[in-house]
Amino acid sequence: MGIPAFYRWLVGKYPLSVTNVLEEIPLFIDGTLIPVDSSKPNPNGIEFDNLYLDMNGIIHPCFHPEGLPAPKSYEEVFKTVFKYIDHIFSMIRPRSLLYMAIDGVAPRAKMNQQRARRFRAAKDAADVASEAEKLTSEFISEGEKLAHLEHSKVLDSNVITPGTEFMATLSTALQYYIHLRLNTDPGWRGIEVILSDANVPGEGEHKIMSHIRLQRNLQGFDPNTRHCLYGLDADLIMLALATHEVHFVILREDIHTLRQNDRSQKNGGESPHPARQEERKNANKKDVVGAHDDDDIPRQKFQFLKIWVLRDYLEHDMRIPDSTMKTDLERLVDDFVFMCLFVGNDFLPHMPSLEISEGAIDLLMNTYKKEFVRMGGYLTNSSEVDLGRVEYFIQAVGSHENAIFRRRSQLQKDKEIHFQNLSNRNIGKTCASSTLSRVEQKQASSNFWSSLTPMETPIRQASQSSNVKELQSSTKGGCNIVSNGSSCSDGIVDKIRLGEEGWKERYYSEKFEARTDDDYEKIRRNAVLKYAEGICWVMHYYYQGVCSWQWFYPYHYAPFASDFYGLDQLGIHFMLGYPFKPFDQLMGVLPAASAHALPLFYRKLMTDSSSPIADFYPTDFDLDMNGKRYTWQAVCKLPFIKESRLLAEIAKVENTLTDSEKQRNSLRMDVLFVHISHPLATKILSTYRRKKDHPKLPKAKIKKKIDPMISGGMNGYMYISDKTACLPEGCSPVGDMEKITENRILSVFYKYPPPHPHIPRPPKGLIKPGKTVSKRDVLPMPVLWHEKTAVLGRIFTESPVPKSISGPYLAKLAHQLVSKYYLERKQLIVPAELNGSITDGSISHLKETDEEVISAETSCMNEVHMKKKLKKMNGERTHMNDLCSKRKRQDVDGEGMKIKKQRKKCHEAL
Repeated sequence: MGIPAFYRWLVGKYPLSVTNVLEEIPLFIDGTLIPVDSSKPNPNGIEFDNLYLDMNGIIHPCFHPEGLPAPKSYEEVFKTVFKYIDHIFSMIRPRSLLYMAIDGVAPRAKMNQQRARRFRAAKDAADVASEAEKLTSEFISEGEKLAHLEHSKVLDSNVITPGTEFMATLSTALQYYIHLRLNTDPGWRGIEVILSDANVPGEGEHKIMSHIRLQRNLQGFDPNTRHCLYGLDADLIMLALATHEVHFVILREDIHTLRQNDRSQKNGGESPHPARQEERKNANKKDVVGAHDDDDIPRQKFQFLKIWVLRDYLEHDMRIPDSTMKTDLERLVDDFVFMCLFVGNDFLPHMPSLEISEGAIDLLMNTYKKEFVRMGGYLTNSSEVDLGRVEYFIQAVGSHENAIFRRRSQLQKDKEIHFQNLSNRNIGKTCASSTLSRVEQKQASSNFWSSLTPMETPIRQASQSSNVKELQSSTKGGCNIVSNGSSCSDGIVDKIRLGEEGWKERYYSEKFEARTDDDYEKIRRNAVLKYAEGICWVMHYYYQGVCSWQWFYPYHYAPFASDFYGLDQLGIHFMLGYPFKPFDQLMGVLPAASAHALPLFYRKLMTDSSSPIADFYPTDFDLDMNGKRYTWQAVCKLPFIKESRLLAEIAKVENTLTDSEKQRNSLRMDVLFVHISHPLATKILSTYRRKKDHPKLPKAKIKKKIDPMISGGMNGYMYISDKTACLPEGCSPVGDMEKITENRILSVFYKYPPPHPHIPRPPKGLIKPGKTVSKRDVLPMPVLWHEKTAVLGRIFTESPVPKSISGPYLAKLAHQLVSKYYLERKQLIVPAELNGSITDGSISHLKETDEEVISAETSCMNEVHMKKKLKKMNGERTHMNDLCSKRKRQDVDGEGMKIKKQRKKCHEAL
């Protein structure tokens, strides 16, 4: 999931770091599809060496596409995945490596989040299905009900988890696809392809980062390697920054386009009728095909996020003011990555006072720059965290908590008043439209039934509704929405009342169930300790890899920033441990409703009420809205898995597995594919022929070091097996796809180079890109969210008025207005002084008028520009005073008749 709202913040803050992707579009000529030739130069002007695909960001959209009919079988999903990869490959056109990484077994710290999401998906699907059954029971037959039930089970998106039959079949399908493309596509033929499937431990994006880190600074590594990473999670940006690879690009969908599509659907848009889809497809064939060559995938525009441009921005934006200390950009980048952990990550809940939508990142950066010298310098050194400095920093951030909570509370009250007024005005319309005729009800239920999509679709449907009362009624007997910080307008009482006296005690009482003062202090201290462990764990994960497979944060909520004290006394150590097996993880993250994805005896441990671990799989659990608007943001209060109990029960049934199930439950290595014309193929074949009778060959234990001089700079080891030699033919695991004939592809198991410390700075020999960001491109630090006045709040938070003036242009016009005003005042003041008509009262009136002008200008300009203008205006005021004094002295010294005439003229003019 990454960091919610971070990408949107980044695009608004650092716009030059994002550019649109130029794409060539496949054509239909005389009814024949002419695909894009990926062997030609990239139209974006960048030739990429390596393309990395976070495959779960592809699999999920293909499994439940938005705005399109859900796939009816796994084969349809596989075909759509193939088309998606084709599309991305044609955009990027890597010249050396394609790395496809599927999520494997995750560290325990991530499994808790996966567990919550999968329980929510299953529960929401059950609720929507129950509602559908009520609406349509009188309109459909029992046979149709059974067919729909079976269809929903087949397309349970919870099967996108390591160890399921779906993931095993997907791995086979992807191996076929790789063979097909390497054999037939000229753009693929010269590259190496690595497939890291669900049986390789680790999250997909972190397997990719491990590959990049372990290649750096080794013999043969090219310091100017150009990387492109595709993925949906915002934390990929943090991971890319943490590599300190400069020539790095993140490829992702254009969020502006996605938001427009969402709005069009919400405003009455609906999925087109199949006949219309076919008409549209035929119409496209007459001309060109859009972003995808048919309608199986939602059409989207893509963007590049250029890491080197983002680094340029950070070099300006993280500059320490008035500091005699020379700063290091690489250390500043690491501290930026560290600070962003506090606003969201997949392993720790974010602190209650820090919300990106409320300017949390601006607050963190502002505090960091302001306190940098006093706290002694950098917060981190690569993966190492200086807890003493972190304590000082977090305490400084925590000093803003009261103001943040008070402003949040005031805005909530204003919103409630606004909604109440709207409700009073619209109550008549609501009553008038609340009744449907029986014919309309039948039509509505029919539309509802046809619109159902599997498992996670209910979450998206629910998230589009902010009416918690409706959600409560739809979850009766399931998950209960509990009162914790949500507004009274949602029908939920806020028991904590953050910002009011005693809010901290109420928070720990409600969220952590602290009953006494001793409980409060004990829980606070332990929560702070575990959170401090968590930020150290995450930094190590980002910069070195997993430091403990078993560690996790044992609470659903975070402590307050102001509670972080005594950190320098903590001794934090981790034990590496071992990853779960795939079936162990399935037992740890799946709900009983998805037990069909497991072998029979494992399934009984989840569904049998007499199971010793039945308490791990509740059907009724609380959802804490925790001050959020949408239910997908709610905290899912599930019991944490007790690892020792779980593994003890699994051990009793592990001997019941079949051979194919044992394969699904095993941990394996990556697979490397090359065409027989690739330089590596010669080494592979010579080793295979030399060792073809070796007893270790069937077990894939023939190890061969890769020569980076013939592998395009890639280091590591090949493990050759009896399946290395290419078979002459290959059948498709996907129904009607073509059979591979004259196969010329070799495959071996691949292992990274030995672990070595990550060097958190660009490698020697790097040719840096030209600077694209100047000081004028960097937006000034905005007024902190909780410090905005009513006027400034409107300026910074309201949507811009069409054709309005803002930003630097407004500042320029404001300057011209003020300059013109003072020029007019000069012309009036000097003659008035000459004839003695200026009194103390009139001078006081002029000062008040000046102050009004200054106040008006202040509301339109930022603080830096305002100071410059005030300084200039003060200089002008001093000059005018000097001039008036000079004129008075001339009057006293006896410029009689001449001055009297001037006074008379001025008097007549006034």
